[in-house]
Amino acid sequence: MTFLAPLFLLGGLAIIGPVIFHLIRRTTKDVVPFSSLMFLVATPPRMTKRSRLENLWLLLLRILVILLLAIGFGRPLLQRMTAATQSPDAGKRTVVLIDTSASMRREDLWPRAQAKLREVLTGLGAQDGVAVVAFDRTERTLVSFEQWAQETGGARVERATQQAAAMTPTWSATALGAALLHASELLNAAPDASRYVREIVVISDFQEGSKLEGLQGYQWPKGTEVALEPIQPAHLENARAEWVASDSVAVEAAKAEAIEPLRIRVTNEAGAAREQFSLRWSGGGEATVAYVPAGQSRIVTVPPPAAATGDKLLLTGDETAFDDETFVVPPRPDQTLLLFAGNESPDDTQQSLYFLRNAFPATRREKIEVRAHPGSEALPIGELSLAQLVVLGEGLTEPAVASARGFAEGGRIALYPLTSAAGAQALGRLIGVPDLQATEASLSDYAMLAHIDFQHPLFSAFADPRYSDFSKIHFWKHRKLDVAKIPGARVLAQFDSGDPAILQIPLGKGSVIVFASSWRPADSQLALSATKFVPLLNAMLAASGGRPPRQDQYFVGDPVPMRPGAQPWIVSTPGGKKIEAAPETNFTGTDEPGLYTISPGGLSFAVNLAAEESRTNPLPLDRLTQLEVPTRGATAKARSDPRAVAEAKRAEDESRQKLWRWLMGAAVAFILIETLLAALVDRRPQAA
Repeated sequence: MTFLAPLFLLGGLAIIGPVIFHLIRRTTKDVVPFSSLMFLVATPPRMTKRSRLENLWLLLLRILVILLLAIGFGRPLLQRMTAATQSPDAGKRTVVLIDTSASMRREDLWPRAQAKLREVLTGLGAQDGVAVVAFDRTERTLVSFEQWAQETGGARVERATQQAAAMTPTWSATALGAALLHASELLNAAPDASRYVREIVVISDFQEGSKLEGLQGYQWPKGTEVALEPIQPAHLENARAEWVASDSVAVEAAKAEAIEPLRIRVTNEAGAAREQFSLRWSGGGEATVAYVPAGQSRIVTVPPPAAATGDKLLLTGDETAFDDETFVVPPRPDQTLLLFAGNESPDDTQQSLYFLRNAFPATRREKIEVRAHPGSEALPIGELSLAQLVVLGEGLTEPAVASARGFAEGGRIALYPLTSAAGAQALGRLIGVPDLQATEASLSDYAMLAHIDFQHPLFSAFADPRYSDFSKIHFWKHRKLDVAKIPGARVLAQFDSGDPAILQIPLGKGSVIVFASSWRPADSQLALSATKFVPLLNAMLAASGGRPPRQDQYFVGDPVPMRPGAQPWIVSTPGGKKIEAAPETNFTGTDEPGLYTISPGGLSFAVNLAAEESRTNPLPLDRLTQLEVPTRGATAKARSDPRAVAEAKRAEDESRQKLWRWLMGAAVAFILIETLLAALVDRRPQAA
C-alpha cells in the first residue's frame, strides 16, 4: 500500500492526546461538604507515577478514530503490478473526424479538408486500424474499422477519400463535443482496445460556434490522444442577420390584420473591417441600411415582405456569404378551423351558431374560423382534415352524422349540445346506441351546475377557487339522458338535481362531448358568461388534438410538430421535394434553410441556419485543454516526464479504488460507538 498524500499520516501522532487524558485522574463528580476541608485550596487532577489507564475501550476507540482519519486523508492506494498492455507491434487505432457543418462551405475549406484527409490516411501504418466519421450536429460513419481492414494498401485510402468526395458540407451546426465523445466510444468499443495506441484526428475549421457540450467532466480513457488539424479560411470577417420575434400576444380585433415591421438583429464578428451593411428582400423593395461596429450587434426594422408566404432577406456588404440569407415568414395568426353542422342561421341571435361565431375574436396570434354546413349534407373531407372541432346542431341526417363519427374516431372531439329531446336520436346514431332516448326535465325555476370534475382537461382551467363558481349561470331547460345505456360515458358535470349536465363518450380514438342543455338564450345563460363560455370552448379546442404550432421560425435539423389530421400532410421543401408527414408526429426533414409549405392548408414556416454557426472566429484551442481533452501537445508533454506519468497513473488508480471513503465511513461509525460508550461510562456511580 502507498499513499498519495503521506504527510497527513503525521496526524496519527495525535493519539498521544487521548493517552495523556486517560492517565490524568479526573475529579469525582460527587461533592460532599466537609467542615475540616472548607478552608483548603482544591488541587486539580494531575498525572503521577501511580496514574494508570482507565476505560481502555474508550481509549482504543479514540485512538482508532484518529488513525483512520489520518490514513484516510493520506489517500491510500493498493498498488498492483500490471504489465504493459500496449504492444508497439500491434499498430494503433485512429478515428478521423472530418467536419461537414455549414461553416465548411466558406471559400475552399471543403476541398482543403479532403486533401488533409488524404494526407492523414496516407501517413498511417499498414497495421493501423482506421475509421472515418463525418460530423456536423450528428455523426455519420464513412468507413468503419471492419471496412478498412477488408482493403489493403492504397485501395482503402482511395475508398475513404471517395466517400468524402461524394459528400458536400451540410447546413447543420457543429457539434464538436458530441463528435469527440462518439470517436472515443468507437476507439474503446473493442474488447482488446487497450492493446492499441488510440488516436482521434479532427479535421475542422474549429469555428467559435462549435458546441462542446458533454466534454465537461468526461473521463477520457487512458492512452487516448486527440490530434487537431485546423483548416483556416483567408477571411475571418463575417456578419449575420436573424429575425427577432415580437413579444406581443394579442391585440384588439380591429388591429388583428395589421402587419408590423420586422425586427432584424445584425451581428458583426469581432475584428471585422466592414461596419456598414444593407438588408433587402429578394422579391424587391427598398434596402435598409444597418451600421454595426465590429464585435457588436444592432436591431433594425425592415418592412414586411410582399409575399404572405414569406420571403428571403439578403444581407449585402459581407465578405463571407454562406450565411447571408435569412428566410422569414411574416407573423400571422394561427388558422384554426371549427365546423358546424346544422340547420341554423348565423344571423339569428336566438340560435347556437350565432354565439359560436362571436365567441372567438380574431387576434394577432390566432384566428378561429367557424364554417357552417347544412345538417342534411356530409361535411367536406378536406375541411374535416383541417378542422379542430365539430359542433352539431339541429336537423342532422345520416351523412352529417357519419362525417362527425369519422371525425371523432380519428382522435378528435365532436361537440353535441342537445337543443331538444328529439336530438337524442341523432346522438344515438352517432355513438352507436340506436335506442337512446331523452326526456325534458321538469324545472320549477332553473337548474345550476354542481359536482364539476375539475380534474378533467375541460374544466382544469377553472380549478382555482377564484374561477370555479358556476352558480351564476342558470339553465332554464335541459334534457335527461339515461347514462347507464351509454357504454363508457363519463359525467363531467351534474345539475344540482343530480341529472348529468355534460358527458364525455369515447368513440374510437376520440370522443363526443354532450351538453344536456344548449347555450341558446332560451335554454341557458351559458353563452352570456364570457368568463365561462369562451374558456370552455377554448379548452375543448385544445383537448381536440391541440392547435397548430405558433412557431414560424426553425433552425436546420429542428423537428417541426405536425397538426392532427385525417390524412398525412405533404411538406414541400425548398429543394422541390415533397415529403409525407404523418399527423401528430414531428417532421424531421429540415435539412436546408428556406421556406417550407404544408398542404393541404398552405401553411408556411421558415428554416434558417443556426446562429452559432455564423460565429466564424477561430475557437481558442486552449479551451479544449481547459476541458481536459487529451490533445497531442498536452499528452506529449506528459509522456516526456516519467514522474508526471507515474503520478497520473497513481491518481487514476486511487480515484478508481477510493479507499478513503471506506476509511472515513468507518471513522464516523467508531465516533458514534465511542459517543454511546462514553455516555454509559459517565452514568456509572463513582467512588468518593
